[in-house]
Amino acid sequence: MAEPVLHIENLTMQFGGVMAVNDLSMDIYPGEIVALIGPNGAGKTPAFNCVTGVYEPTNGKVEFLGAVIAESHPRGRMKKLYAGEHRGLYTRRVVYPPDAITKLGIARTFQNIRLFKSMSVFENVLTAMHLRRTSNLFTAAFRLNRREEAAQRARALELLQIVGLDEWKDEPAAALPYGKQRRLEIARALATEPRLLLLDEPAAGMNPQETMELTAFIRQIRAQFDLTVFLIEHHMNLVMDISDRIYVIDFGRQIAAGVPAVIQNDPRVIDAYLGGG
Repeated sequence: MAEPVLHIENLTMQFGGVMAVNDLSMDIYPGEIVALIGPNGAGKTPAFNCVTGVYEPTNGKVEFLGAVIAESHPRGRMKKLYAGEHRGLYTRRVVYPPDAITKLGIARTFQNIRLFKSMSVFENVLTAMHLRRTSNLFTAAFRLNRREEAAQRARALELLQIVGLDEWKDEPAAALPYGKQRRLEIARALATEPRLLLLDEPAAGMNPQETMELTAFIRQIRAQFDLTVFLIEHHMNLVMDISDRIYVIDFGRQIAAGVPAVIQNDPRVIDAYLGGG
């Protein structure tokens, strides 16, 4: 089997006395669409935030393409950092900042859309491309980067054509209908050239027709951009239709994992969503 794109091991995120994520382990393999589901407050977005460097996990490890991007072990868990070196009880932490994680190839969208709303649709996408620019202050000051700038502007327009927003390119992002704002946020994420795309409730606020279109759109970009997709979603029709595998958490802890047909008939999942008894 191929090596996982994303490996999460014993991930824990604690806020004071609240255990938002509790010992979560999972693997996501190349080309998969994997969903993380659970009731409101189950810990889904905190898990995303640990993967993308927004939060420093309390415990556990996150690896992307074999590289450790977040790792934390509380005092008393590790006594040796390197062979022959003994420092007693301490805390070891490795956390990449969000911009470094994006450069490695992880991009995300947010549950609450976070566009640059006063900027145009085109400018939103072009801004994301600055991450991959090779120019510096000197080359920019003397306009030695014109070829790279022209290539990025052409690529931004191409992305807008792919997501069906090229006719809106000069409009302020805030003027877009809700569903198109979602597409713009995804286009902006694609502009960073990701290998792994994290979507946090991409169908939130959408009507059934928009949700169906989004399902087809996610499949399209997965194939067109050779992506692996990790998503959080409450629309169960979308989740069951699009996911290769599903992880279910409740109160931060994993309660089930498997293919959609297994998950939708799992008593633990039914109890978590509908209540037991």
